[in-house]
Amino acid sequence: MSISSMAFSIFAASKPFAMPKISERGANMPASPIRKLVPFADAAKKRGTKIYHLNIGQPDIKTPKEALNAVAESQLEIIAYSPSEGFEWYRKKIAEYYTRVGVDIDASEIIVTSGASEAINFVMNSCFDPGDEIIVPEPFYANYNGFSRSGNVKVKPITASIEDGFGLPPMADFEKEITDKTKAILICNPSNPTGYLYSKEELEVLKDIVLKHDLFLMVDEVYREFVYEGKEHTSVLTLDGLENHAIVFDSVSKRYSACGARIGMIISRNKEMMSTALKFAQARLSPPTLGQIMGAAMIDVPQSFIDASISEYDVRRKVCIERLKKMEGVTCPNPGGAFYLFVKLPVDNTERFCKWLLEEFTHQGETVMMAPGAGFYSSEGLGMQEARIAYVLNSDDLHKAMDCLENALKQYPGRTI
Repeated sequence: MSISSMAFSIFAASKPFAMPKISERGANMPASPIRKLVPFADAAKKRGTKIYHLNIGQPDIKTPKEALNAVAESQLEIIAYSPSEGFEWYRKKIAEYYTRVGVDIDASEIIVTSGASEAINFVMNSCFDPGDEIIVPEPFYANYNGFSRSGNVKVKPITASIEDGFGLPPMADFEKEITDKTKAILICNPSNPTGYLYSKEELEVLKDIVLKHDLFLMVDEVYREFVYEGKEHTSVLTLDGLENHAIVFDSVSKRYSACGARIGMIISRNKEMMSTALKFAQARLSPPTLGQIMGAAMIDVPQSFIDASISEYDVRRKVCIERLKKMEGVTCPNPGGAFYLFVKLPVDNTERFCKWLLEEFTHQGETVMMAPGAGFYSSEGLGMQEARIAYVLNSDDLHKAMDCLENALKQYPGRTI
């Protein structure tokens, strides 16, 4: 052995093995409350347990054949890059769709993204500097927190109450949180995770706040079509006076049951923000070419597809609400949109309960998977007894899932009533 090799061996033996450190940003990135229990679900499946997945918003409705056929018939010899903002012919089709739903938008006011998640990320990078603040009513879609933290943007939550059905908190609650660092208010309408549908009157309240303080109003409208009981969705893009303030996130994932197509979009009339977002779009090169071909075909899918989807989700919504309201100690608001319920359960801790469902509980060889509620809050200690339920399964499976939940609540050692 050479002298240098001996010296290295002595050094290595005397010094603990070291590793490079990850970033504080990475360490502080929150785990997804929707996906963090997947290892427990995988282990349960290996034991032979059937799991009803109510944890994730993955529709089981079949993607329109027109979209799948468009890809098959495209006859592309090369799957090439698209323009960074998306193909112009696709953006014109998106503008056609918006015209149909009463929103006057031009193709130049649209940037196509790889899902709505990328749209949110681009907009946050375009509108915020490190240390800036964004106000978000909670509970909210968990990725809002993740993208904010990754950009060192401070989320200032305004807590909505389950007793009020998660409606818009009073204007005074927003006003007292606004500082010289506040840049935007962000909502999801209809809401993921609560299903709450904001009324036009509530949007007008938010409009007054953002105009008074010169803020952006960012609205995730991915679930626009899914509204119930004769209610109507109001797009923030239809409110006068918000041309330089309103930014909408949208996606084909839920509307056309095409989550894996990874096509989303930013829609805004604010030219400076859009030209800035385009620079981030250029840095990632382009959105998916095949997804845009699918997306364009989806816009020509008959309205009957959307109507049938809404009708089916409404049936599922009623199944879950009826079953949940009969369970002792369960609080279940009546949501006006999307395909989620955010419920309060008579348990000590829903994360422990959801793990227990996967690790220790079965009902006739089956169990149910939900998303623990705390991950949808930014405020410490909230949501500990709440959970999100995605009613994305057929009615028969939902009844079986509710059977599992009802029996689990009777057997769980941490039951609170």
